[in-house]
Amino acid sequence: MATGQRIAVTMACEECKRRNYQTNKSRRNTPDRIEFRKFCKWCGKHTPHKETR
Repeated sequence: MATGQRIAVTMACEECKRRNYQTNKSRRNTPDRIEFRKFCKWCGKHTPHKETR
């Protein structure tokens, strides 16, 4: 059985600070905050998005 190690996280754009994406991650494999380059529809370009708490 799964032990519930996956948690839901929200991704926020680093430029405009809007929360655009929701995803989940494994707390065991990735204990630090994650960062991806994703498309921000308000900025109109690909920008770094970081995990928010």
